[in-house]
Amino acid sequence: MTIKIDIGAPGESYPALIGAGLLEQLPVILDEYAPAYRYAVISDDRIGPLYAKAVLEQCRSSGKKVQLYSFAAGEASKIRKNWSKLTDGLLDAGYGRDTCIIAVGGGVTGDLAGFVAATFLRGVSLVQVPTTYLAMIDAAIGGKVGVDTRAGKNLVGAFHPPKCVIADPNVLATLPDDERSAGLVEAFKHGAILDAEYYDDLRADMDLLLSADPEAAKVAVAGSIRLKGEVVTQDELENGYRQILNFGHTLGHALEAASGYSLSHGAAVAAGMVMEAELGERLEVTESGTSKALSSGLEGLGLGLETIPQLDPEVVMSFLSSDKKTRLGRSRYVLLRRIGEVEDAEGWSQEVPEPLVREIIGSRRENN
Repeated sequence: MTIKIDIGAPGESYPALIGAGLLEQLPVILDEYAPAYRYAVISDDRIGPLYAKAVLEQCRSSGKKVQLYSFAAGEASKIRKNWSKLTDGLLDAGYGRDTCIIAVGGGVTGDLAGFVAATFLRGVSLVQVPTTYLAMIDAAIGGKVGVDTRAGKNLVGAFHPPKCVIADPNVLATLPDDERSAGLVEAFKHGAILDAEYYDDLRADMDLLLSADPEAAKVAVAGSIRLKGEVVTQDELENGYRQILNFGHTLGHALEAASGYSLSHGAAVAAGMVMEAELGERLEVTESGTSKALSSGLEGLGLGLETIPQLDPEVVMSFLSSDKKTRLGRSRYVLLRRIGEVEDAEGWSQEVPEPLVREIIGSRRENN
């Protein structure tokens, strides 16, 4: 059975559809939620042969005008150069404002293709077809799109909600094990900030989720989408409450960038969550033992702190200063009260003394 969750957006909402076999129903879903004169499927060269070509064939067999555009897989491809190539390709092919972009792939594809949709002819329709846990649970939900720069991740982008999100758990079977683990970190984050019971359910179903059991995956993905959807509906443009979704990401993004992106996003955010929980404990904001509890849960994904390479604290600190979440040049952190509840004393995120941040980063380096 398909689960439908409506997610708020300025002036309208869009549905996230979660169910096994939905990819086979794509043409019908497009007719209902994203009718267009022409479609452009954007995918990377790894997911393209697995799923994007099937999407292309389904669209063509239903009479739709469609072309496939591809780029090299990996975070390193989420840059303005590839945005330019994709945009120029659409212009060269004569695409107009009656176009719909279909993003088929993981978070990189959703962000890059979404940024193309947001900027092409000042904005055209977008459909997100996520093929990873990370994309289903997080990247495809909420309308954030963009590219990376030398200064850090996602520093150039836009808010551009899709017409719909189509999440088919069957596609998770082709994911490498490490990508399943990394993507589930975001589900754990949603539980950590919003729902302790959901967090416990994830731990209980860990083996099923890591093996991509379709039913368990559907339930977990729907749970995360509901939680994130509620946040996004209240604060679509991240002016306040939506900041809570940044838990673990202030330090996580800095660790990821400092590693030259050799560290996966999931592993970096897992470390960021544990370290930011420790920050909260040291500041007597977070319940004692929360950091250890988070670490224990995330170790079940194979993403304990021992997986983090030794990084120079000063290099990590340099990326913190360029993070898009800074205010008045200072980094801000989402701190927990306990698992399932965020501290909101200073507007959902707050400044933390830099010496304490540097000390915690340095202590992790020493422990390795």
